[in-house]
Amino acid sequence: MKVAIIHYWFVTRRGGEKVVENLLKLYPDADIYTLFYDKSTYGNYLEDHNVYVSMLGKSKFLRKHYQKIFPLYPIGIKSLRLQDNYDLVISSESGPAKGIEIPEGTPHICYIHSPMRYCWGYTEEYLRGMNRFLQPVARYFFNKLRKWDSGTVDNVDLYIANSDNVKNRVNKYYNRDAKVAHPPIASELFNGPLKSNGGEHYLSFGAITPYKRIDLLVETFNRNGKKLVVVGDGAELNKLQQKAKSNITFTGALEWSEIQKIIKNSRALIFPGEEDFGMIPLEVMAFGLPVIAYGAGGALETVIENKNNTGRSSGLFFGNQTVTSLQRCIDDFENKEQNFNPEWIRTHASKFSEEHFIQKFMSLAGTYLNKETIKN
Repeated sequence: MKVAIIHYWFVTRRGGEKVVENLLKLYPDADIYTLFYDKSTYGNYLEDHNVYVSMLGKSKFLRKHYQKIFPLYPIGIKSLRLQDNYDLVISSESGPAKGIEIPEGTPHICYIHSPMRYCWGYTEEYLRGMNRFLQPVARYFFNKLRKWDSGTVDNVDLYIANSDNVKNRVNKYYNRDAKVAHPPIASELFNGPLKSNGGEHYLSFGAITPYKRIDLLVETFNRNGKKLVVVGDGAELNKLQQKAKSNITFTGALEWSEIQKIIKNSRALIFPGEEDFGMIPLEVMAFGLPVIAYGAGGALETVIENKNNTGRSSGLFFGNQTVTSLQRCIDDFENKEQNFNPEWIRTHASKFSEEHFIQKFMSLAGTYLNKETIKN
C-alpha cells in the first residue's frame, strides 16, 4: 500500500510523535507531511522517509514560534499537497492535520489525540495564561480556527481516538463516533531493573504549559518544603522558576538517559493536569514508579487506585486542583508508600505496550478497509 501520514509537527519528540513512529513500523515506506519539521531538535527518526513540509515550516522564524502562530495553521495545511496517488491517508491529529486536501475515494483514517484543546473545551484555560491585552485578539482567532476545524470534520472516514476520554470529546464536539486504540509505550522501558519504593524527591515530568498545572505543584511544594524535581521546558518555565523556593529544582529539557536516573531516584510522579490521555504516567510506571494524579481525563484510564489493596494499585487520585486536595493525597501516599508493588505497577503498564497498539490499530484499520473494499 502507498500510505501518507500527516502529523501536525515534528519539533519535539512527545507522545504524538511516538505514535507516528509506531505507525511507520506498520507502514515503513510511508511518506510524511507536516506543518513544521525541525530535525535539529527532533532527531533522525524520519531520515528514511520523504518528509514534505508546509510553506510555514520553511521559515526559520515561524518554525521557532510554531505554537504562537495558530491563526496561520489553516494556511499551512492548505499549502501541503499530496505528492502521490495514495491507497491510504492517516492523519495524526490534535491540531489541523486532518484538514489536508484528500482526493475523492482515498480512505482517510484519523488517529486523534484530541480535538484542538484551545478551540474545544479549554479555550479559557489558554486565555488565562496570556497577557490580558492579547486575550481579545486570541479569542477572536480561536473562534476563527474553531469554525475552520468544524469544516474539516467530515474530511475523515474513520476516527481512532487515543482514549475513551477523547472518544467522548470527538462525539461531543464533532458529532462523530470513534474507535479507541491507546497510544504505545516503548517496549524497551520494560527491560531495565525495577526501582524500589522510596526516593529522594517527587517528580514532575512533561511540558510546562498552563493546562499542565505545574503552578499547582509549585504552590504546594513551596508550602510543604518537600523536594520536587520538575523535568521539562515550556512557556511557563521562567515564571514558575521565579516563584519556586529552593526545595524545587527545574532541570529544563533533558536527554532520556538523564531522565531515567531521576525517575529511579523519585518517590512518585505527580501529574496535576487534566490530560486527554497522558503517556508519561505509563512511562514512569514501566519503572515501577507510582503516580499521584488529578482524578480526571485520561489518567482515569491509566492509573489504578485500589483503595482496599495498595499492592494492586499504580497510584492515587486527588479530587480537586487545589493545594489542600493535593497535599491530602501526598500525605495519604506517604502513609502507603511502602505498600506499592513495583512489579505489579510495571505489569499494569505493559498492557499499553507498542505491540498492543500496533495490533489494535491494525485490527481497526483492517476491518474498516475490508468493509470499504467489499462495499466497492
